[in-house]
Amino acid sequence: MTTQSSTDPKSIYDFAVKDAKGHDVDLTTYKGKVLLIVNVASKCGMTNSNYVELNQLYENYKDKGLEILAFPCNQFGEEEPGSNDQIVEFVCTRFKSEFPIFDKIEVNGDNSAPLYKFLKSGKWGIFGDDIQWNFAKFLVDKDGQVVDRYYPTTSPLSLEHDIRKLLAVV
Repeated sequence: MTTQSSTDPKSIYDFAVKDAKGHDVDLTTYKGKVLLIVNVASKCGMTNSNYVELNQLYENYKDKGLEILAFPCNQFGEEEPGSNDQIVEFVCTRFKSEFPIFDKIEVNGDNSAPLYKFLKSGKWGIFGDDIQWNFAKFLVDKDGQVVDRYYPTTSPLSLEHDIRKLLAVV
């Protein structure tokens, strides 16, 4: 599960999370990068379009400082039922995704991952702070601050302007 290294987090860099293999990942690893953090699912109606577009963004901007962090979540329609290994196999085989896939987490409720509690505390959605469905997206600047939150139905490619601005790419 996601761990928190600070009782009063100031940025996402105050968190450590587990990757899909169960290894601890200190988010300071991503310091200085623009992050797109997404709760993902393998069996959602939006799976294909989101993974295809996330891959395009990653391919176009990974060398310019973008990192996409994918957090599988099974809270919405049980659309991410597999194990971490099954999820990684699906994503890497079907979509050839190269961005990191993390441990399956909960994004809402009492067992919500500390990272997601922090992410939700800054940018509220239409339904309060809860994530509405799979593929909600958070854009985080190079200083680890949430700068925007996008609904699950928002196309990843539609975020390109905001990503380019944070990366200072013209």
